Amino acid sequence: MSASQLQPDVSSTEPGQNLSQAQTQFFIPATASLHERRPRTLKHGDSFAVFDHSGDAIAGPGSPEGLYHRDTRHLSHLYLTINDTRPMLLSSGLRDDNALLTCDLTNPDFTGADGRMEVEHDLIHLRRTRFLWGGGVHERITVRNFDTQAHSVSLNISFAADFADLFEIRGMTRLRRGTMREPVVEADAVLLGYEGRDGKVRETHLRFDPAPQGLTANHARFEVSVPPGERRTLYIQICCQRTHRPSGALSKHFLKTLRESMQSLRQARSRGATVRSSNQLFNEVARRSVADITMLSTDTEYGPYPYAGIPWFSTVFGRDAIITALETLWLDPAISKGVLGYLAAHQAKAFDAAADAEPGKILHEVRHGEMAELGEVPFRHYYGSIDSTPLFVMLAGAYLERTGDSDFIATILPNVEAALNWIELHGDRDRDGFVEYGRFTDQGLVNQGWKDSHDSVFHADGTIARGPIALAEVQAYVYGAWTAAEAIHATLGDLAKALAYRKQAEELRLRFDAVFFDAEIGTYVIALDGEKRPCRVRSSNAGHVLFTGLAQEDRAEAVVRTLMAPASFSGWGVRTIASTEIRYNPMSYHNGSIWPHDNAMIAAGFSRYGYRREAAQIFEGLFAAATYVDLMRLPELFCGFPRRRAQGPTFYPVACSPQAWSAAAPLSLIQSSLGIGFDVDSGEISLREPALPRFLDELTLHGLRLGEARVDIAFDRMGDKVVVKPLDRTGSARVVTIA
Repeated sequence: MSASQLQPDVSSTEPGQNLSQAQTQFFIPATASLHERRPRTLKHGDSFAVFDHSGDAIAGPGSPEGLYHRDTRHLSHLYLTINDTRPMLLSSGLRDDNALLTCDLTNPDFTGADGRMEVEHDLIHLRRTRFLWGGGVHERITVRNFDTQAHSVSLNISFAADFADLFEIRGMTRLRRGTMREPVVEADAVLLGYEGRDGKVRETHLRFDPAPQGLTANHARFEVSVPPGERRTLYIQICCQRTHRPSGALSKHFLKTLRESMQSLRQARSRGATVRSSNQLFNEVARRSVADITMLSTDTEYGPYPYAGIPWFSTVFGRDAIITALETLWLDPAISKGVLGYLAAHQAKAFDAAADAEPGKILHEVRHGEMAELGEVPFRHYYGSIDSTPLFVMLAGAYLERTGDSDFIATILPNVEAALNWIELHGDRDRDGFVEYGRFTDQGLVNQGWKDSHDSVFHADGTIARGPIALAEVQAYVYGAWTAAEAIHATLGDLAKALAYRKQAEELRLRFDAVFFDAEIGTYVIALDGEKRPCRVRSSNAGHVLFTGLAQEDRAEAVVRTLMAPASFSGWGVRTIASTEIRYNPMSYHNGSIWPHDNAMIAAGFSRYGYRREAAQIFEGLFAAATYVDLMRLPELFCGFPRRRAQGPTFYPVACSPQAWSAAAPLSLIQSSLGIGFDVDSGEISLREPALPRFLDELTLHGLRLGEARVDIAFDRMGDKVVVKPLDRTGSARVVTIA
């Protein structure tokens, strides 16, 4: 199919018009607040699990709880009772490294049929210890008797597997589903199965040790006698496939697998530098950030790949992973290499209207569920993001600069060239010098920038912009791609191409400034619509123009001033659009909310142009927000209400948590504050005008790599100045401070 045969859809929704099914089918309805449930999440590889504080997964409308594997829910219900009563929650928490979920519970008052007290509350302690590894949940339940007399209790565990596709759980209605298989019940195991309409059989295998006194297709009953002061232990294994019976008892398998999982997590964390500071709360935020990125990263044949977020986006996303890799590149370059390798291998090679694919385009999303396999959603291999392709080239250039790994870049150079060709041949649909998007079928995403809600691109009067749409930040990424291409080809010895790409970058810079900067609103417009009319809306998108260096030097002050004005900066961070805009809604997904990754990129842009104080304000706002969040974990987004004294931020009801690019935001902010740069050829780690926010008096980086060298660096804040003290080092690397 030729490019001329793939005409973008330019339909739009006017204010007040009913949304079409095509526009609403992938929306996540807020039927239940994830923050209210405060779920506990575990992930490994292509599996993840969401539980409540007691360790249960409660089935019901709007509940995302359960065990998932490759976009299918393999366990939809798990419910523990003691003597037919739900135990009382004492506490629950994840280890700092996300390796283990521990839930402490106790018995309520137990009374007999005559109403007399038989067992007082808080005498029987239950501890549920659980981890996820190798496509399965491994759980140990310990029952301990703190009374002075023996007690016999009945532990009951009900369970179910609905094998629902993730998009069903997100709110889509299916007219036809596959067939549930007849359960297979053994003395100590149950096999639940489902045969999908895609011909695939999906199974959930539950094992119990010791064997329950009663076991059915949805219920296990244990009669447990516990002498005073002693304990009894049960083991459960729930796997997203039929498994062979492990040799030995489940108790030995539990401990062996736990050691394996914790060792793997330690090895992954040891790749990058570590951060320590004088602020213990920030240390917790930084530890959780690293742990979340480690947990969300799935090992592929190309290296670690950070999945976007739990529960809705635990899969490969192009844009999200590239931005996460850029945020963490200074700390752990292995993530960037894994992302580049995977995306290069899955780059589009042909036209496919249903997948919004064109030769050279980089992935938006991959799905493995039944609905994707059947084409009920277009995301099996979907390419409908306008920014993944230039961001891919940007990341390749940044990785080369950070590591000097020209051998690897040479292996993906054909992919880089194909991406650059896409920008020129297909990205610029009307040859006006800007890259724009428009979906090819009504099943594709209407908006294909990172703000992909149906109403996220609009004019000052609130009218939804008609496509094809050229976003401000996308032009910035294209500029970043041209400059990265220049550096890549110069390093690999093709100076003619390097000069050609430099020329394209310079031409874009002039052309963009003339069309996108609006002196009246004091910043860059959010986009141009299909008729080349500017969408004169103050938005956070302008900060990304600073991020890549596209902005003219004399425009930076106006952009910073607009983004840090009270209409945009809430105190917690920069809003996606200013509160003065007609579609502003602080509770919306993209029209007034605050996204940590967005703010990290804006702060990096501020730092690039020398606005360190404003970057520090963003850092302080996001850190303060994190201190109010469960587990010190920045969510995907939160509401854009103004910050008020002695109150935390307002949470968005269905925000993913953890989310990779949000987890990486505090780490990116460290680089922006300290002005960390790398020059592999000269063996230098540079610190350009390093600064620390007010909440950090001291900060130390341990094991910062440059080639084979490792360096420890301490930073002490003295008023507005920062004293840099290189500590231990191995190998030849110098630390240079640039005032």
